[in-house]
Amino acid sequence: MSHLLTITNSGTAEMAFAGETPWHGLGQIMLPGASIDEWRTAAGMDWEIKRTHVQYTNGELHDWKANEVLYRSDTNAPLSIVSPKYKIVQPRQVLEFFRSLCEKNGFELETAGTMKGGRRFWALARTGLGGEVVDGDQVNTYLLLVTSCDKGLATDTFFTSIRVVCNNTLQMSFRENHGNRVSVRHNTEFNPDDVKAELGLNAIDVYTDFMERMKGFANTSLTGSKAEEIIEAMFAKKGVTVPIRTTKGFKSVMQLFNGVGKGSRLDGVAGTAWGLVNAVTEYSDWHVRAKNQEYRLDSAWFGAGRSLKENILELVAEV
Repeated sequence: MSHLLTITNSGTAEMAFAGETPWHGLGQIMLPGASIDEWRTAAGMDWEIKRTHVQYTNGELHDWKANEVLYRSDTNAPLSIVSPKYKIVQPRQVLEFFRSLCEKNGFELETAGTMKGGRRFWALARTGLGGEVVDGDQVNTYLLLVTSCDKGLATDTFFTSIRVVCNNTLQMSFRENHGNRVSVRHNTEFNPDDVKAELGLNAIDVYTDFMERMKGFANTSLTGSKAEEIIEAMFAKKGVTVPIRTTKGFKSVMQLFNGVGKGSRLDGVAGTAWGLVNAVTEYSDWHVRAKNQEYRLDSAWFGAGRSLKENILELVAEV
């Protein structure tokens, strides 16, 4: 099976996790209280990104100083070609970002690792904040930091939620600052103190605002026809041009909304805007066609899936 997770020559995955084993069964399990240094080793993030001038040969060896090769310090495997102005964020910096948060603010690392041979790496920590949108429907709050060294991603830090009943992910945000994330492009030095200052370590504020809105959605009834209108508008916003109601995606979301989705029959979920939000998140995280669940997760956090979920939050807020 093809994996986005980096698999070493020894066959282990560059990933560590706490709690339940991931669906793919890969990675190293971490015991409670493990240090940041232990996480770095277990997650396979104890190497550095090195850089050197591009060289080429036409019988003689030449330097091309306008570009540089990024490569792994442990295997010498190439990662990307960038300009000399490209600012590198090291794997260890991603984990170090969470050291003080774990030691002083009660955060707990839950997953960390690398993807695509080390071209992308992340860490996810639970903030300790969580609650029920409706009875029996728990949502927990996390902080995610992800970056890349192949020009595919800026360094993004943002709050996200996970709905326990179905393991769906949904980015959390303030009403007045949709997205509520700090993004540092690779033409700028990554300064963790600046990111934390901009983020404000405002997990409580983000959580409170998010839960208030989700509970509002749970109190907003939706008829089937209104749900269809919203989902049609969501896919139209995504750029779908064929008759939307005939597409597999539209039908899948509506089936999830109408009782097929996990937790969709709970009181306060069935027939509500909250139920429709969860139908879309479950579709994005678990049902969209993908090579495997890792590609689906990549989309849910960073790509088309994330955009889809942002769209549904905007649309249901207008009801």
